[in-house]
Amino acid sequence: MNSIKIATLGLCAAAVVSCGNNTGNGALIGAGGGAVLGAIIGKIAGNTAVGAAIGTVVGTGAGALIGKHMDKVKAEAEAELNNAKVEEVTDVNGLKAVKITFDSGLLFKTSSSELSSASKTNLDNLAKLMKKYSTCAIDAYGHTDNQGWRNSTAEQSAQKNLELSQQRAQSVVDYLKVAGVANSQFKNVVGKGSSEPVADNSTKAGQDQNRRVEIYMYASEQMVKEAQQGKLN
Repeated sequence: MNSIKIATLGLCAAAVVSCGNNTGNGALIGAGGGAVLGAIIGKIAGNTAVGAAIGTVVGTGAGALIGKHMDKVKAEAEAELNNAKVEEVTDVNGLKAVKITFDSGLLFKTSSSELSSASKTNLDNLAKLMKKYSTCAIDAYGHTDNQGWRNSTAEQSAQKNLELSQQRAQSVVDYLKVAGVANSQFKNVVGKGSSEPVADNSTKAGQDQNRRVEIYMYASEQMVKEAQQGKLN
């Protein structure tokens, strides 16, 4: 099964590179097959699938404009968010998106969903970025490691981790809203518990990586409309 996943992912990646070369700098897919390919890549790679329910073919020209727009978002996020990991990802429509990952240890105290004072500078900078790029839709996902809670069964611990991950994602979103980010930009706020590890939970280093909050900024329906009209900068 793993060999099949790797082979299929390789084919998908090759298709993305090919489409990128054909449509110009900044574009990934932006055409009919993009949604299918984006969903396949997200599923196989174990990534959270994000993206607006557009309901129409984006088109290569609009896809290129969106790609260049998201390149700007990524560059500014990298410059302004010192304690976050910033990555380019592909949404379910085959369009460029930006994934921002915060280590929960930098945002919260152990077993708490209360934001630390040290975290707020980064979140203030993130809020400024979101307000500047107001046609970006936003998802927030909380994650934990798989460690048990004291005096709890495995099932109880899993439930507590799920609840904590939801509370942490919500705490981040609540802070960003207070900082002035429009409520309409937020589409999904979800706790994933320990269901989507990115590292080995048997090591402390791996547990640290798995305790995180992921923020996705991606093309909203409004951004797609602006791109299709040639108005997106």
